[in-house]
This record gives sequence, C-alpha cells and structure tokens, in this order.
Amino acid sequence: MILETIVVGALAVNCYLVGSEGTKEAVVIDPGGEAEKILEALERKGLTLRHIILTHAHFDHLGAARALQERTGAGVLLGRRDEMVLKNVDRQAAMFQMPTVPVPARCGFLDEGNVIEVGDLKFAVIETPGHSPGGISLYMEREGVVFTGDTLFWGSIGRTDLPGSDHGAILRSLKEKLGPLPDDTTVYPGHEAETSIGLEKEQNPFFE
Repeated sequence: MILETIVVGALAVNCYLVGSEGTKEAVVIDPGGEAEKILEALERKGLTLRHIILTHAHFDHLGAARALQERTGAGVLLGRRDEMVLKNVDRQAAMFQMPTVPVPARCGFLDEGNVIEVGDLKFAVIETPGHSPGGISLYMEREGVVFTGDTLFWGSIGRTDLPGSDHGAILRSLKEKLGPLPDDTTVYPGHEAETSIGLEKEQNPFFE
C-alpha cells in the first residue's frame, strides 16, 4: 500500500492519498483544499486517481474535491445521510467566517457495508454518525488501518455542537463501530496525529 498524508487548507485537514502498489490506482480521502498540492503528489508517485472519498461533507474536508473531479474524472463518494450537509456548504463556511468552496458536480452515496475496491485495496464503509449525520469511516482490514474523519481523534472526538451533530450518536459510533476493531488498528483521523484503537480505548475519556 502507498500512503501519504497531505495537510491542506486553513483548518489543517489530513488529506490521505492511498494507492495500490500493483496497479498504481489510488483514492484521495478528504481533499480539504490545495488541489495542486494533491495533484502533484499523485503525479510524483505515478498514481491514477479513481475515487475521491469524503468521510463527511463539511466544507473543510471537500474544498478541493470539485477541482480534483474536473482534472482527473474521478468520482466523488460520501455517506448517504450527508447529502443535506453537502447542500449547505455555503452556510457552513459562513459560520467559520471562511470563503465558500465549490461543491462536487456529481456524487455517489455510500452505506454501511459497502466496499470500495481499488486495485488490490479494499475500503469497507462503516457508518459513524455524530459529528455529521452521514459521517463514515473507512476500514482496511488487511492493512490494519481505519480512516475516521472527524469521528475519532488522538485523545478526543469531533465537535458535536454543529448543525446536524449528535453527541449521543458519536459516542455510540465509538463504542459500537470503532471500539470492536482490533486494538492494533492504526487510526488516521481528519486532523492532527495518528493513533490506534487500543490506545484510544485506554486513554480517550470518550470511550468510558
């Protein structure tokens, strides 16, 4: 597996480029901005972009999705229950006194249990609502990694004071969806440093 973290945008989103060693096909997870920076990384690694995946539809996680879609022809995928969140990107940005971002022209929607295959890589969709209604995590069982967006951070969780957020739902997502994953699963969150499921179950107060 090829994996590169690219920190993008004013809110320092972790954008992940994940590629197949064998086929040189790739996905980009949460392209929050700086499309040229992401395109340069794809070109440097000789990768062809197949899918743009959003862990949720907040403006800071999708800022470069439209540009990547137009430049590469890749499809945009996100959780089905975030369709309405996607339609309110302008309002989201205004709440943070940030400029609006272009919304992808067309999107496909994901549900619990869907599997996205790119080369020899498989991304299992886990619905992890709470930070947003349709938030998802992407679990790669063979590689032992999970991309959690803004559901789970190192020692913390995503905000639940935003429109559509639900504190009870995010706690259930932790305990019922992410907690059962193997303890040695590496967690790649939407912001800040990576961690592991085991470490978070031991130290993260929101798992109590």
